[in-house]
Amino acid sequence: MTWLIPAVIGKIPVMTQQRVLVTGGSGFIAGHCILRLLQQGYLVRTTVRSLSRESAVRAVLTDAGMVNGDALSFVAADLMSDAGWPDAVEGCDFVLHVASPVMPGHVDNPDDVIFPAREGTLRVLRAAHTAGIKRVVLTSAFHAVGWGHPRNDDHVFTEADWTVIGGDGVDAYGEAKTLAERAAWDFIETEGSATELVTMLPVAVMGPVMGNAVSGSNNIIKRILSGDLPGYPNLYFPIVDVRDVAAAHLLAMTTKEAAGQRFLLSNGPAVAMKEIGALIKTSFGAAAAKVPTRSLPNLAVKAGARVNPELREIVPDLGYARRTSNTRACRVLGWRPRDPKEAILAAARSLVERSLV
Repeated sequence: MTWLIPAVIGKIPVMTQQRVLVTGGSGFIAGHCILRLLQQGYLVRTTVRSLSRESAVRAVLTDAGMVNGDALSFVAADLMSDAGWPDAVEGCDFVLHVASPVMPGHVDNPDDVIFPAREGTLRVLRAAHTAGIKRVVLTSAFHAVGWGHPRNDDHVFTEADWTVIGGDGVDAYGEAKTLAERAAWDFIETEGSATELVTMLPVAVMGPVMGNAVSGSNNIIKRILSGDLPGYPNLYFPIVDVRDVAAAHLLAMTTKEAAGQRFLLSNGPAVAMKEIGALIKTSFGAAAAKVPTRSLPNLAVKAGARVNPELREIVPDLGYARRTSNTRACRVLGWRPRDPKEAILAAARSLVERSLV
C-alpha cells in the first residue's frame, strides 16, 4: 500500500492521503492552493456557496493545469450561515481558510465587507475546533499590518505590526482583515486552544489569472493594460506572486514551528505604479498600446479627491513606499519567493492571452 508512504514537506512527515479543506474554491488564492495541494498528493475538499458552481470551478482548475482532479470534492457552505460547515470539515486534517470578501478601496457600505470577513472566520474556526482539526491556516493580508500608522518612510513593517483601525488610509477592506484576524487569535486564546492557528499576510498578490475572473491586485494590471487610467498616481505596491502565496500556505500547514505565528509574505521593495506600467509597456508590444506613460501630479490627485471617493482613499498613500520584511517566512518556513517582476508579467500575460483587456 504505497499510498501510506509519507512525503516530507516542510519539517513534518505528511501522509499523502491527508485531506485539506480549502474555503472559497472559486477564489484566486484558493484556486492556486488547490492546484498545489493536488500536485503534492493531498485529498482536497473545497467550499462553494452553491454546488451548481462545481462544474465551472472544476473547468477553471482543469484549464489551469489541475492534476488528479478525482481527489477534489466540493461541499456547499456560505460564510454567513452555519449550514454546511460541519460537513465541510468532517474528516479533514487541515483547513486553509482563504475565503473572504476582497473589496479594496471605497465601498458604500463597509459592513458588506467587515461582517462576512469576521463572522465567517469565526464560523470556520468553530467548525474546525469542534471537528478536532489540528491546524487552521488563515489568509489575512498586509492590510492587517501596514495601515493607519503615522507615516514613517524608514519603518520596516513586520508581523509585530497591526493596522490601526480609524487611522489615515484604512479602508473597509483593511478594517475587515484586521478585525477578522484579531477575532481569530482571540478565539484561539479563549475557546480553541487545542487548534493551532497560523495567519498569512500577503502584500499585493499578482500572478496568473485563473478563468475569466480578475481579482485583487491583478485589477491594477488590468486597468493599466486597458488604458483605463489617464496616468499614474504616485503610488507604490509591495508585490508577491500568487504561486508563492500558495506555496507559503502549504509550508505554514506542515511546518511544526509555524504554529501560533503570523507570516508577512512579501518580496523586495515596493514597486512604483509607473514602473509597473513601464515594464508592461516594454514587454507586450501591440497588446500594450493603451498603457499610459505619464504621471499624475499629487496636486491633481488631491484636487480630484474632493469629489471622487476612490481618489480620496489613496491620498494618504501618495509617495509612500512601504517597506516590508519577509525574514520570518524565509527563516521559519524555508519560503523562497520569486522576483515581483515575474508576478507582474505573469498577470499581464494571462490577461492578454485570455482577452480580458
